[in-house]
Amino acid sequence: MINFFGNSNSKIFAVQTTEELSNENKAKLTWLFSCSELVSKETNKQITSIDNFFIGPRSAMITPWSTNAVEITRNMGIKNINRIEAFVSSEISEEFDRMIHQEYKSLDQNIFKNNLEPENVKLIYDLKKYNNEQGLALDDFEISYLENLSIKIGRKLTDSEVYGFSQVNSEHCRHKIFNGQFIIDGEEKSNSLFELIKSTSKKNKNSIVSAYSDNVAFIGGPKINQFQPKKGDKASYYINKEIQSIISVKAETHNFPTTVEPYNGAATGSGGEIRDRAAGGTGSLPLIGSAVYMTPYSRLNNKKIWEQNIKQRDWKYQTPIDILIKASNGASDFGNCFGQPLIVGSLLTFEHEENNTLNSYDKVIMLAGGVGYGEERQAYKESPKKGDIIVLLGGDNYRIGMGGASVSSTDTGSFNNAIELNAVQRSNPEMQKRVTNTIRSLFEMDQNPIVSIHDHGAGGHLNCFSELVEDIGGEIYLDSLPIGDPSLSFKEIIGNESQERIGLIIKERDYDLVKRIADRERSPIYKVGKVTGDNKFKVVDRKSNVETINLDLDSLFGDAPKKIITDITKTSVFTDLEYDTSKVYEYVENVLMLEAVACKDWLTNKVDRCVTGRVAQQQTVGEIQIPLANCGVVSLDYNGYTGIASSIGHSPISGLIDPSIGSINSIGESLTNILWAPLENGIKSVSLSANWMWPCGNEGEDTRLYKAVEACSKFAIDLGINIPTGKDSLSMVQKYDSLKVKSPGTVIISASGHCNDIRKVIKPVLNKNSGDLYYINLSFDEYKLGGSSFAQTLNKIGSESPEIKNPIKFKESFNLVQELINKNNILSGHDISSGGLITCLLEMCFSSNSIGLDINLSNLGCRDFSKLIFSENSGIIIQSDKDLEEVFLSIDVKCIRIGNTNNKGVLNIKNFENDFSFNINKYRDIWYSTSKDFDLKQTKNNKAIERFNNYKNQPLKYIFPNGFDGNNISSNSDKKIKAAIIREKGSNSEREMAYMISIAGFDVKDIHMTDIISGEENLEDINLLVAVGGFSNSDVLGSAKGWAGSFLHNPIAKKSINNFFNRDDTLSLGVCNGCQLFIELGFINNDHLEKPKMIHNESQKFECIFSTVNIEKSPSIMLKNLEGSRLGVWSAHGEGKFVFPYEEKKYSIAGKYSYESYPANPNGSDFNTAMLVSDNGRHLVMMPHIERSLHPHNWAHYPEDRNDHYTPWVKVFNNSYEWLKNKLY
Repeated sequence: MINFFGNSNSKIFAVQTTEELSNENKAKLTWLFSCSELVSKETNKQITSIDNFFIGPRSAMITPWSTNAVEITRNMGIKNINRIEAFVSSEISEEFDRMIHQEYKSLDQNIFKNNLEPENVKLIYDLKKYNNEQGLALDDFEISYLENLSIKIGRKLTDSEVYGFSQVNSEHCRHKIFNGQFIIDGEEKSNSLFELIKSTSKKNKNSIVSAYSDNVAFIGGPKINQFQPKKGDKASYYINKEIQSIISVKAETHNFPTTVEPYNGAATGSGGEIRDRAAGGTGSLPLIGSAVYMTPYSRLNNKKIWEQNIKQRDWKYQTPIDILIKASNGASDFGNCFGQPLIVGSLLTFEHEENNTLNSYDKVIMLAGGVGYGEERQAYKESPKKGDIIVLLGGDNYRIGMGGASVSSTDTGSFNNAIELNAVQRSNPEMQKRVTNTIRSLFEMDQNPIVSIHDHGAGGHLNCFSELVEDIGGEIYLDSLPIGDPSLSFKEIIGNESQERIGLIIKERDYDLVKRIADRERSPIYKVGKVTGDNKFKVVDRKSNVETINLDLDSLFGDAPKKIITDITKTSVFTDLEYDTSKVYEYVENVLMLEAVACKDWLTNKVDRCVTGRVAQQQTVGEIQIPLANCGVVSLDYNGYTGIASSIGHSPISGLIDPSIGSINSIGESLTNILWAPLENGIKSVSLSANWMWPCGNEGEDTRLYKAVEACSKFAIDLGINIPTGKDSLSMVQKYDSLKVKSPGTVIISASGHCNDIRKVIKPVLNKNSGDLYYINLSFDEYKLGGSSFAQTLNKIGSESPEIKNPIKFKESFNLVQELINKNNILSGHDISSGGLITCLLEMCFSSNSIGLDINLSNLGCRDFSKLIFSENSGIIIQSDKDLEEVFLSIDVKCIRIGNTNNKGVLNIKNFENDFSFNINKYRDIWYSTSKDFDLKQTKNNKAIERFNNYKNQPLKYIFPNGFDGNNISSNSDKKIKAAIIREKGSNSEREMAYMISIAGFDVKDIHMTDIISGEENLEDINLLVAVGGFSNSDVLGSAKGWAGSFLHNPIAKKSINNFFNRDDTLSLGVCNGCQLFIELGFINNDHLEKPKMIHNESQKFECIFSTVNIEKSPSIMLKNLEGSRLGVWSAHGEGKFVFPYEEKKYSIAGKYSYESYPANPNGSDFNTAMLVSDNGRHLVMMPHIERSLHPHNWAHYPEDRNDHYTPWVKVFNNSYEWLKNKLY
């Protein structure tokens, strides 16, 4: 039966039960939903139907939200609920995503009824017809191959077999063009595209550990201290373990899904790429993510004339602005909930019509990439043996993601909307977190039981399981796979792409251990098959004795000859730019408003850029905190200074002029970005991922692709670096009824490398007191405007684009800059890319107040000022107090001194007889205005305007505690005091918090809620308890509501937590989600009749910011010697607003945001509250993340005149230890 809770005019919770709810359980649900069950006024009995229009989930698909909600109720002791869904009145929610929601004219007892019956296994008699009906994208050869296979095995193929073949042999999975034979202008090319890329690793192996043979590439890393719990199957204390690390490198694109359904497309793209890194070797760990978005022009407003000059299409799926907002929300939300900081990225919007051709990203590009680490001894998968078992980690099967591999291999718009929408996945980051935590525990064991591991992505179970047993054979049991939708056919069960799943091969003897770990992490686990050793792939349902797939592996993977790609050279000539230098100020304004150049704060302010506590360089820099960083950097452990640097480069518009130049410039941009992080072996430390997006199959485009790959390979070899990983998406065409729009052929380069000192990363933040500015033209080419952002604003591409003419001098210059960084000879620096030299100079001034530059460009030798400042020749600007002209003469490279800083807030530029002056405040606001316009689309309550008005008026200013010398005062006492981290599924801050506690001298125990609920842990031996941040239960039903329910309505857990807080020898801290937990439990103001609440930020979105907090006078034990300080700290949350029912004097507010207004106060809390403490001073809660702000390199801006090992936050647990030591001993 279904019970309804809520308000029929706003929101209803529909609760499906197997038996009638007791009054006790109804009371629990009333607390959980914060609303009562609907009853009839006349009869006082429960209402069984509601006549009103509602928006809710598809009736046949149990949502991830429901899965979490049901699990919350089970932890509260309610055992008879199998589904809960939320329905919103259509008067409130007029717009909805028809892919995952539907409109209900009423709610009754049949809303969850599934009228579909599973289809029986079909034998396929007409392969061509079935191919067209299902959108399988099989070509004529493949159809002929399957027809012959049917004759060979003496029977018709089943629908599962044909479907499976189409997925595992799709262009998306098998890269047939990259492995194919090219014939261009009648000439047969000697190398395939893949061979060209692989040649870079053969010529320049450098530090490669593995390439082209796994989900990721691995390159060498340093020895590190892995901080981890001793055991993963039960609560245990944290230890340090030295390992020889390797660095994982990977990037994926999710273009088709993001075009069709942007939020889930980008979210599952991010999730898939994370799973790739988790499945490297026999398991590895993701650290940071990257994202790139390329779409048509946003048309946010009428300010940008170049957008109005191109007629917009009748968009087939979503508008460009919807795609940009929803896709970035999807990628951001996935990383935020999973706990991976997204700290590298890029954005490009582009359309151009010339030569009767429209080039535009109507089929959008969404790239998700990242880096992580593994252990050298676990770099390679082992060979499965007969009798090994196949295990699935993750969630249920639904009718989603059907045919994603094949549909992604075709032009978007080729099939009907039903097929295309059905091929898009839905994301569940919290489930993926549980799965990854399980793998993390296995990876961290001294003997990892994983034999082999594979992610679930394109092709679902079919691709994952068949590739796991590709060399030996195996069988899968359909009856063992979890079913979320009982109407699924056997083909849909085995072929769906429901996300957040991982396949493992392990020994039978290890299953119990793996299951204990999975159960503790609340990761669903299923034993779904075995390795057979017969070189067959079988899929059987043992209950009905039906075999849906029974093929030799050679037959399943096909025996196709090389694909032949025949094309001709087709030249496109684009007209030159026409411009008037007297309009230079107008031109600069236009360029600064272009999305590729403009401020990206609207992207970075909703992304968690600090989670893990390892981030050493994210996007924002300077006292004003705006996104200008050259690259992203993350540390490999908590107590060292080695890490990984990562950057992005692309230049598709110059590639339209010449695809070879586009490839070279893309590599160049990635390198001039990563250049500013000190790398272990200079440029040789760099490995690239090349992701190719191209409109293949259109005349001339296959030739252009070959030239681009050939140039990319040669340039990398000349530089002495390699390309050990990448991906291709070669159907970059959007079809409309009477129009075909090609996306520009694009390569996105992700550069990564071992950073040997994360403290020395150079930022584009000018030193106000010393240092001259130097310019180096790393293109070694004349200034050219083709392919530039300036050209875009004139609706031109241009006829000539600059390229990097001398790779040897580029390499030598790169290594010399690295040497200067290591010697501390560089004060600041920035690359010249989108927007040209003028943008670079302005950006170096933007992050500080009252600073400018006096620049003379005459020695650059170009009298055409517009060409000089807008050309995007690869180059860099360096600020140094050393004579760099002389330094670079040693390698015969021209380095030109061009000026120095001023304190007037003006950029003055002289070029021969011309003088120009740019007011920094004015042009910074112009640059920021595009971000404001995007923010208006995603931020509520006028906060976008408030952010725009305040961002430059809230500079970071610090007051450090008296006598703080930057060192840690840890206890080396033999009598260790025991602390514990308490976490729930979805928590993501436990490691950094545990480390911070440990350096104060505590023994720190890792305790999961499953340990508490089972009674295995009761906190009796714990004196310091810290509840950590994250998204427990995916924030379903409110942040920490489900977590609190596990304590309040579970007798064992309730007794444990109450006993802890009733003792007088305990301290506690709740941070972010942990703060929300302790507030919900009422522990901070337990004597108040009405308790404080935590609600959504006033902006109604997730906020991440580095700002300052004033430590107030309070009874807090942890903050006792920090009072009066004003300290930098990270905040990252969606529901961080403190709401107090009483006046301020009733509360002990221990910390306040230094600025009352948004965005420095990210949530709008009453009384500007950031930290709250119990009146006895023992129990502290806060929304800011002190554990992610422990080291100076964690701070987004640290005082230049300090040389601290730790930030003042280190005192928090020093104080805790001293108080407990005095109390206990």
